[in-house]
Formats: sequence, C-alpha cells, structure tokens
Amino acid sequence: MERKLGPEFESCVKSGRIRRFSPGPTFVAGELAAAGQDLDEARRTLAAGGLKWATIQAYYSMFHSARALLYAKGFRERSHRCLVIALRELYVGPRLLELEFVEGLEAGKTLRENADYYSRFSEAGSHKTVELAGSFLARARTLTADSAGPM
Repeated sequence: MERKLGPEFESCVKSGRIRRFSPGPTFVAGELAAAGQDLDEARRTLAAGGLKWATIQAYYSMFHSARALLYAKGFRERSHRCLVIALRELYVGPRLLELEFVEGLEAGKTLRENADYYSRFSEAGSHKTVELAGSFLARARTLTADSAGPM
C-alpha cells in the first residue's frame, strides 16, 4: 500500500517548489561529486583555520547530498524549506534516513547564513558542521547506490 503524501509536501508540489523530475536519477552522481568536493574543501579550509569558509563549504556539501537524495526519488527543489520537507516525507517518514541528517541540514543552513551574512561563526560550529557533512555524504551515497548513474 502506497503512503499518502503529507500536506506540507503537497503544498510544495502545488507551489512548484518541488517538482517531478524524471531525469533526476541521472544527476545523482554529479550531486554526490559536488558534495564530496565541497566536503574536501571544507576539511582543508578548517585545517588551515578558516572557520567561516569551512562552515559555508560544509553546508553546501550537505545541500548537494540532500539534493542527490531528492534526485534519486525523481524530484527537484526550488526552495530550501521544501527540500527539507521533501527529505522528511520521502526519507525520514519511511525510515530510510535518520532525522539527525535533516535537522543537521537545517542547522547547517543557519550556521552558513550567520557566517556568510553576519561573520558570526565558531570553532565548535565549524567542526560540527564539517563532521556532519561527512556523515551525511556517506549516508547519501549508501541510499543512492542504485540510482547514482552517469551524469
């Protein structure tokens, strides 16, 4: 029996902020590669003491990991809020993805905005964001192993 989609997800679809995207699975590998590149940069930047940029790069790694998951299900996003809603609906609800990753993506967005727009960042926040980005990418690779075809 197919699960009924939640009202928030349906609202995102109706508003066009989440759209069906049948070629999505062909873009998974590219998104995972982008996530990996951003993560590598975040780690190098953090090791060099660049807390602000490491935070920003780690967030974008998580964003690309999340996007890969959405593409794997044949959707694309036009809103961070709806990306989070889609992950909750398509992955957390069916118990494919742990909630901590979606909450980490949300926290990472806030940390990125604080670093980028207000120059507010911390060593602890940078380390935590980079660590979570690595875990999120590993999880996304596992979840998309069957759909990560060539880009």
